[in-house]
Amino acid sequence: MGLITRLALLPLAPVEGVVWLSRQLQQQALRELYSPERVQAELRDLEQALLRGEISEEEFEASEEVLLDRLDVAREMSEQP
Repeated sequence: MGLITRLALLPLAPVEGVVWLSRQLQQQALRELYSPERVQAELRDLEQALLRGEISEEEFEASEEVLLDRLDVAREMSEQP
């Protein structure tokens, strides 16, 4: 990249930084959302809430289905290179 090109693109540098930061934050959020350990912990918490009577069987089943789907995606993501 030549000097003239760099000078011409200099005003866009802050935008590029914000875009890069946004991508990094998104990747980190996805890693946390689909962390197998986190999903398993949420499943345990959900089961405890059911046992304590804080949620109904229907709520448990609906939430469990969502968490199990997330766990499947997490496992698929961990298998990718």
